[in-house]
Amino acid sequence: MHDGETGMRVTSPAPRDAWLEVANADPQSFIYQTPAGFDAICATFNANDASRLYEFPDGRKLVLPLFRQRGLPNFLTADRSPLIGSLIAPGPVRKQELQAIFADLARNPVLRTVVRPTALGSAAWIDAAPKDWIKVKCRSHVLDLDGGFETVWKNRFNNQARRGVRKAEKSGLEIETDDSGKLVPVFYELLERSIERWAATRKEPLAFARWRARRRDPIEKIEGLAAALGSAFRIWLARVDGEPAAAIIVLSGANAHYTRGAMDISLAGPTRASFLLQKLAIEEACNSGCLYYNMGETGTSETLARFKQHFGAQAYSYVEYRHERFPLTRIEAWLRRLAEKIIMRGGK
Repeated sequence: MHDGETGMRVTSPAPRDAWLEVANADPQSFIYQTPAGFDAICATFNANDASRLYEFPDGRKLVLPLFRQRGLPNFLTADRSPLIGSLIAPGPVRKQELQAIFADLARNPVLRTVVRPTALGSAAWIDAAPKDWIKVKCRSHVLDLDGGFETVWKNRFNNQARRGVRKAEKSGLEIETDDSGKLVPVFYELLERSIERWAATRKEPLAFARWRARRRDPIEKIEGLAAALGSAFRIWLARVDGEPAAAIIVLSGANAHYTRGAMDISLAGPTRASFLLQKLAIEEACNSGCLYYNMGETGTSETLARFKQHFGAQAYSYVEYRHERFPLTRIEAWLRRLAEKIIMRGGK
């Protein structure tokens, strides 16, 4: 398809050879922005490939990974970019390119289109976004790995992070790594314990907290990603006297993404197990040649933000963009508030 006004050519799904070429030319790309990583998402979520290759008259090629819900007609479904990683390009994205892409997506015959820029490349989107697109605030923390691990350790980890790592190293922790998926049940067991702690901290009914967490991360989803991503999906696990204490999931590609963490606070707290796991994962990312270690969505949690900042990760505030043919975001927010009120009342 050609855009007569801009001369832009659009191909969907994006051809894999062109996609791989663009991904290899983008130094800020993450695993979900590669053909292999994206195919893993489609397989895990039973989704169709709706990715788009944009070719401009000057020869520039950009790729937007989008997956589409399967089993529904277009006017009832949605196109979404991965949570970490939407548009990839060989160099900084230009305002006029983004304006043409927004216009193309607005013509998409789907109920909703959701695009989330990577935190590192989000600034260019602000001026290009049309006013009628819904903007949802996001915040992530990203660690710059420039200079290698010795530089990161000395100049970016703060004193608390280094003390935590040293204490963990003296605590007799047993460290295990896995990229086959066999540790997923162990991770999920720790996640269940974390949910109990989070519910108590937020003073919300445990049943609601479990429902929300399992809806977001059912074990089948994690198992599916582990199987589909293979060696790019790694679980780091720390044990205390054989008992699981803490675990993290890190996805690796040109850059690394710490995507999930869980712990038994009674074991991980005194031993500072989470500090050691992060140190080891960051060190491996440095040794693998990664430029960035994305520590994931932080939201409004200042506790989570402080933990990430101990390792030198910088906060990036950015926006998720949504184009809707029906006010789904407003309805979802209303239903979420109503459900929380009902469940909170039921827990009293």
